[in-house]
Amino acid sequence: MPNFRPDPALIRHLGHAEYEATFAAMRVFTDARKLDTLDELWIVEHPPVFTLGLAADRSHLLSGGDIPPHNIPIIQTDRGGEVTYHGPGQVVIYLLMDLRRHKPGAKLYVRQFVTKIEQAVINVLAAYNLAGERIVGAPGIYIAGGARRGAKIAALGLKVRGNGCTYHGVSLNVAMDLAPFSWINPCGYAGLATVDMRTMGAQVALAEVQMALARELAVMLDMNGGTRPQQDLE
Repeated sequence: MPNFRPDPALIRHLGHAEYEATFAAMRVFTDARKLDTLDELWIVEHPPVFTLGLAADRSHLLSGGDIPPHNIPIIQTDRGGEVTYHGPGQVVIYLLMDLRRHKPGAKLYVRQFVTKIEQAVINVLAAYNLAGERIVGAPGIYIAGGARRGAKIAALGLKVRGNGCTYHGVSLNVAMDLAPFSWINPCGYAGLATVDMRTMGAQVALAEVQMALARELAVMLDMNGGTRPQQDLE
């Protein structure tokens, strides 16, 4: 019987990378992984792009279904969820994991997986004196109090294959141009306000938050992260 005890995960810094190339690389990695393949966290910053979940309703692109808002590309993905935006100043971390290997003899279930990811974001926000919360039925993290209560600051979209292997991940808005969120119904919710850490008064470097969130995910998901430098995805 295989030993499912996880080895330390790798944290890869991809730097600035096009979304399509990263998406393709995630699928290639997942197709090729074996029972003893290390889990990986990929940290990346994307140029402006709108991405669609498998069942996304294109009417949530307010420019009209197939018309790129302000010439920002629209990419169909195989994650869950609706439309979202990625762009400069946003932490994106992809979680390439095998949920069967979470601990010896006990896999990590999808709902637990999502909860741990969300808690990692809440913990990182708290470290910068920002209060985040979950909203039932709406994955992601939202501002928990004050004038901006209910505004979304982090989004979550995952692909979990039948064999328990995952990809896609989580994004946290740090210091962005937030205008593109107004050109869509974020995550399918008309009029949903979107904020970033800078708007909430946290002046912090993107690289600092990238590492803070990667480390917190590693803790919440019982990983021990090694690091590797930027990789060429082409």
